[in-house]
Amino acid sequence: MKRRDVLKQAGLLSAAIIAGPDAVQARVLTNRTRRKKILRIAHITDVHIRPEYNAPSRFRQCLEEIKRHKPDFFLNGGDSIYAADYAHITQERVLEQWDIWEKCTKDTIDFEIYSCLGNHDMWWAAPTKEHEMYGKEYVIKKLGLPGRYYSFDKKGWHFIVLDSNNENAGSLDADQRSWLEKDLMTLAPGTPVLIMSHYPLLAACTHLDGGGMHTDYKYLVDLFYQHRDKIKTCISGHIHLLDRVVYNDIQYFCNGAMSGFWWEEGDKNSAGKNYCQQTPPGYAIIDLYEDGTVENKYHPHSYL
Repeated sequence: MKRRDVLKQAGLLSAAIIAGPDAVQARVLTNRTRRKKILRIAHITDVHIRPEYNAPSRFRQCLEEIKRHKPDFFLNGGDSIYAADYAHITQERVLEQWDIWEKCTKDTIDFEIYSCLGNHDMWWAAPTKEHEMYGKEYVIKKLGLPGRYYSFDKKGWHFIVLDSNNENAGSLDADQRSWLEKDLMTLAPGTPVLIMSHYPLLAACTHLDGGGMHTDYKYLVDLFYQHRDKIKTCISGHIHLLDRVVYNDIQYFCNGAMSGFWWEEGDKNSAGKNYCQQTPPGYAIIDLYEDGTVENKYHPHSYL
């Protein structure tokens, strides 16, 4: 095809004649910048709040910094508390951690927070399964969730929050699979979707860490391919490492960890103070656009 025909198809012929190819490129860039940003989200994950290492004060400072980005709401990717899941963890220790979480979040920010369950959030060592603090239901209550998995809509975007903590950790149970399939089917074609999970649904950084990603990734990839006109991005944490994978035009972001090396200084593999391997502690700011495009930027924080 001749250059004249290409320019004519693009509606840029007159610009090319008047000012040459540089003006054509400028106009293309201008058109790209006309995208309408409709939502800004703060994605925090793996806060692992604890009383040690001055973590509460440092977390509050992080939240104050995030507020300056003027997000519309927060997505919290799980492992909100340091750990409740080990056999030696007492009830008092679990209560202490959740008390710090509530004080830090309720006193510091007045934004909506949509959370998912992290593997370290549940107390499995309760005296009995009937105990009010046993397992997932207690965490759902503490985080104010509508359920262990759920969805919601904002400004034309659809948000899905998953529960990764099932058999073969990093997986969806049968009930959740059925719900997810129906949730996606009910959406109008082209509805942009963001999915949040604790475990990465698909990631590269899991090869550097033993934490693992979803073991049912093949099922998820196949399902997402059926809805590739809708699903735009999937965000996660769990690994404390930062990466981006693109598969079938869907972006998968593993957005590090606010706690970095669990608020500690690090170990021999840490590239810097409080780093988890080469990833500094931080959070992500995600901009969502009306046309379904996504910009995910990781912000290391300096409260070390």
